[in-house]
Amino acid sequence: MALLENRVAVVTGGVQGIGLAIARTFVEQGARVVLGDLDEEALGGAVAALGGAAFATAAVCDVRQADQVQALLTVALDSFGSVDVMVNNAGITRDATMRTMTEEHFDQVIDVHLKGCWNGTRLAGAIMREQRSGSIVNLSSLSGKVGMVGQTNYSAAKAGIVGLSKAAAKELAHHGVRVNAVQPGLIRTAMTEAMPQKAWDQKMAEIPLGRAGEPAEVASVALFLASDLSSYMTGTVLEVTGGRAM
Repeated sequence: MALLENRVAVVTGGVQGIGLAIARTFVEQGARVVLGDLDEEALGGAVAALGGAAFATAAVCDVRQADQVQALLTVALDSFGSVDVMVNNAGITRDATMRTMTEEHFDQVIDVHLKGCWNGTRLAGAIMREQRSGSIVNLSSLSGKVGMVGQTNYSAAKAGIVGLSKAAAKELAHHGVRVNAVQPGLIRTAMTEAMPQKAWDQKMAEIPLGRAGEPAEVASVALFLASDLSSYMTGTVLEVTGGRAM
């Protein structure tokens, strides 16, 4: 039997990069997937890429708005009957040094990453506790462990996701719901490949395995945490970094 047979997963920020890779891996392992994203046009293409309506559906979702996250979860319940896995992946960057970063850009990143993750964890957790089962996977980042220059907003948000995940894990454990986090390092996506070559080379030099990771390699760890393979794990943080910042 596939690892997620007969399970329903919700993935925010699911139309590209790591989010789409997670959704694809989940479908391959038997899940029905509901994608949430702000890019309405891209949502249709992502659903088609996952095999169409038999395997996936989607809804426009601003994770900063609790009512929109609730609506996304309702789509999962109405379309497929349950919410067994929640992946809080949606994110943005607004990089700048602390001296030049605007308050608006700080607030935007905190709201999307940290408040968005809180909305997803809280609202999916409410459904899962009634089911007495479920797995929540929150996407943090290596930036939340070590801090990155030009990312006081992003590093703060990603560190906050770790604390949020651990606190939520303690609150939900006795309801049969697990909460874990993943911290990717340098992963080859459109966003990271757009960075200046000098910055890319500097990051590569810090990776013992000597290469960037691929979105599918993060997806396989998310699959592990979503499935019964990790049934005795909650409140953990798994690094997918090639050994960087050990």
